[in-house]
Amino acid sequence: MSSFLFSRAARTAAALALGALLSHAAVADEAAIRKNLVERLPNLPPIDEVTKTPVPGVYEVRIGTEIVYSDETGNYLFQGNLIDTKTRTSLTEARINKLTAIDFAQLPLKDAIVWKNGTGARKIAVFADPNCGYCKKFEQDLQKVKNITVYTFLLPVLGGDSPQKSENIWCSKDQAKTWLAWMLEGKVPPRVMGQCATPIERNLEFSRKYRINGTPAIIFTDGTRIPGAIGAEQIEKQLIASAAATKPGLTTTPPSSN
Repeated sequence: MSSFLFSRAARTAAALALGALLSHAAVADEAAIRKNLVERLPNLPPIDEVTKTPVPGVYEVRIGTEIVYSDETGNYLFQGNLIDTKTRTSLTEARINKLTAIDFAQLPLKDAIVWKNGTGARKIAVFADPNCGYCKKFEQDLQKVKNITVYTFLLPVLGGDSPQKSENIWCSKDQAKTWLAWMLEGKVPPRVMGQCATPIERNLEFSRKYRINGTPAIIFTDGTRIPGAIGAEQIEKQLIASAAATKPGLTTTPPSSN
């Protein structure tokens, strides 16, 4: 019995020692990676975080919301998607999605055009360019969804007259009516006369911070982000899933601006 207890204690001590050793090695690796990358790549932006990946000897180097990878010494730096072949998923994409998740409660809704169908009990946010064909198709499908409030953030990223159209829509007497008339019926927004303050620059800055790189970009109340247009049936399914997943006190730490 005593030999069994000794053996068990010895195994526990060995496991603790191994854990401490591995932890120390990870810290040493992180220090080496930071030191070598900073010294050898002086133009590299500040490194926010260095963490181990599931791949032995490969470390994730996070710079803001950008992800690159390094060996354990910082001698090699590489960029791309880390793919889990068993699940056929991109670990890189999953990590970036987590970093750039948006807490719906923290959206600057004062900078959005608002319209609703029915009770408006369910909510959705959309970043859209007035000249985006996919945004127009998405807007058509949204009309089929009941009891929804839609917050549209104007995001003129397509060039041409997108910035002017966005300004004209925002500065109109009835923003929602003007927006829907243009997106659904092609009625050109009246040109704004005089000065009018818009949130467009703030929207663009928000999109850069959270890596919203295209339109439409759809945000649901549980933080789920969908890039690109989806149909009415998919919208309905995601609204139901998001409502089930949303819990009081949801918080998201904004990504570093570095």
